[in-house]
Amino acid sequence: MPYPAFVSEVPQLPPSLLEITAFLMSKMGIAGRRRMGDRLRAHGIGLWDLAVLAALRDFGPASQRELGARLGIDPSDLVAVMDVLVPLGLVERDRDPEDRRRYRVALSPSGRATLEAALGEAREVRDDLLAALDEDERATLHTLLRKAYAGLEPRARV
Repeated sequence: MPYPAFVSEVPQLPPSLLEITAFLMSKMGIAGRRRMGDRLRAHGIGLWDLAVLAALRDFGPASQRELGARLGIDPSDLVAVMDVLVPLGLVERDRDPEDRRRYRVALSPSGRATLEAALGEAREVRDDLLAALDEDERATLHTLLRKAYAGLEPRARV
């Protein structure tokens, strides 16, 4: 008499879906975005806000136009980001002395501290998302994802 098939309390995804890399990447991306968003909300910021803080730390002060081009943020969306960051004191926005029609944005000391805290949160989210992988596997996955993304996005190339 054959043994009964294993029945799980958890509904299983179709194996054919689990063979689709884009499906897996999408699901991991959704989980990462949700978890990172939850962590950033505790700092009063979102993912685009984090991106602007990181760009200002890594590349220095910039016009809003330069920030938008670097990060691929629509100008109207960047205004909304500034409407979050400026009142929180995370960036300083002044008229560009070279062109008074433009704003120049710089990271404030408070913004630097918030960014460092958020980057710590990002490491914790990574560890949570990739708990099933050891450190070498995490590093390999990161390297491969970065390489694949650089193949699609010229701004990601080193």
